[in-house]
Amino acid sequence: MNSLALVIFAFIGYLVAYHTYGRFLGSKLFKLSDKRKMPANEFNDGVDFVPSKKNIIFGHHFTTIAGLGPIVGPAIGIIWGWLPAFLWVFFGAIFMGGVHDFSTMIISGRNKGKTIGDLTGDLISPGTRYVFQFIMQLLLLIVLAVFAMIVGVLFEKYPESIFPVWIEVPIAIWLGYNVRKGRSDLLYSIIAVILLYLSIHISVYYLPPIKVPPIMGSGVVTWALILYVYAFFASTIPVQKLLQPRDYINSHQLLIAIALLLLGLIVAHPEISAPSVNHKAFHSENVPALMPLLFITIACGAISGFHSLASTGTTIKQVDKESHTLFIGYGSMLTEGFLAVLVIMAVAGGLGMGMENEGILLTGSDAFYTHYSSWASASGLAAKLDAFIIGSANLLDSYGIPKDFGAAVIAVFIVSFANTTLDSSARIQRLSLQEIFKDRSGKVMKPFDNRYFATSVVILMAIVLTFLQPGAQGALLLWPLFGALNQLVAALALGIVVLYLLMKKQNPLFALIPMLFVLIMTVWAMFNNLIIFIQDKNYTLIVLSVLIIVLTLWLLVSGLSVVISRQKQKIRSLA
Repeated sequence: MNSLALVIFAFIGYLVAYHTYGRFLGSKLFKLSDKRKMPANEFNDGVDFVPSKKNIIFGHHFTTIAGLGPIVGPAIGIIWGWLPAFLWVFFGAIFMGGVHDFSTMIISGRNKGKTIGDLTGDLISPGTRYVFQFIMQLLLLIVLAVFAMIVGVLFEKYPESIFPVWIEVPIAIWLGYNVRKGRSDLLYSIIAVILLYLSIHISVYYLPPIKVPPIMGSGVVTWALILYVYAFFASTIPVQKLLQPRDYINSHQLLIAIALLLLGLIVAHPEISAPSVNHKAFHSENVPALMPLLFITIACGAISGFHSLASTGTTIKQVDKESHTLFIGYGSMLTEGFLAVLVIMAVAGGLGMGMENEGILLTGSDAFYTHYSSWASASGLAAKLDAFIIGSANLLDSYGIPKDFGAAVIAVFIVSFANTTLDSSARIQRLSLQEIFKDRSGKVMKPFDNRYFATSVVILMAIVLTFLQPGAQGALLLWPLFGALNQLVAALALGIVVLYLLMKKQNPLFALIPMLFVLIMTVWAMFNNLIIFIQDKNYTLIVLSVLIIVLTLWLLVSGLSVVISRQKQKIRSLA
């Protein structure tokens, strides 16, 4: 099978889906109207609520939801074969992830920009708001602590990415200043991207590797502390001063990365060396079963609960017109799906173009089966990223870009997206925390009404978790919960969409079917994990897992009781 043919199929498929299914959802199901006043305009505070151009918000939203998700998930999920991974990413993005991201954004926009957790209290009951917020806080805490560690690891592994990633901050501030002055955002963003790629060239060919003094014997610890300080300031200053322009630059980085990979696929058009279905994996004790793990392993790129937190946590607070939500919400998800497809092809085809292993150059299926010989050999962070970076560098090398520079370009792309997720998570968690401490009048109680105090609480909780283990690896204590917890949030968010559609007398099946599928896969995975935690006598994860399952049942029963109650009222009114 030719990798280029699959990429073309996916591109056309996503384009058709946007202009058919996406537009149907917008015009028929949700009836988008620019007559509705958006929270960004109604509550404009110049910090979190800031109406902005849709192309700028698209860049911010996409880079927030993407992070490392559409890279590491597909890069490990391909162990079961490229076909299951491709089908899940392609159809999942169209019928599940796109609906999830788009619909939660719309509902939040029609309810004062509230997060999905706060909306739960409005649509079900006040008590359920705290249940969902607890699950959100746990998920965001893990994301924040893990990404602080991951970015630190990436800086240590790819030191050539350090200078470009940090120089992007003043470049973004400069871009934001010029955009606020009314100058062309497109022209100045192009200049900003040129400066970024110039910094990559300087870093690769002129600067020595950047190293930080180790703290507690680890450079990762040093970077984690630096990153927490950065995340504090980045998540508290007005979004239009750093987050928006930086993410706009990153969205251009994405387009360039896609163009570079596509050109490599066109020039090299490598045959897919990975098996369509990896029968060796299915009959190996070293690889877990595909069901339900594939649908937990590949989240971003198909459907991810973190996306609803971004849609309702930060993005909707910057959307100027309701019609923009189709492009920003549904369009971003399809773009992420396409990025995941490129990752699958870079690994499935590009990796087979050449991979060194213990001084031996492996090609074709030998390269794939060596890298994916077992779950342990492919599931580590370095292994996931190496498969994508090596495959991508091979594609870029096919038309003359040196492998060292090509690898640096991809590494900067990866770290930039990871950094975006870090500070966006801090902002989202702060806003969620402030919602928890609202009084009956809707005002945030002191001192949590102060964004600096609330953010300090968020950062301190993440720091405590980070340093529960040496090397800033404390987040790994809770990491086994992350995959299922993330997809659980997606299922519960879709449940809120179902309730909303029922209340508006719209067909709920467009959200109900994906909700049930994701919920079944997630609960299945959660019980599998619980059995493993019990066998390992990991009492912390056992308690948390049982608590999450009980809270999930509470939310589902509470939501079902609301539906039954409304149906009874409807029957009485008809009688």
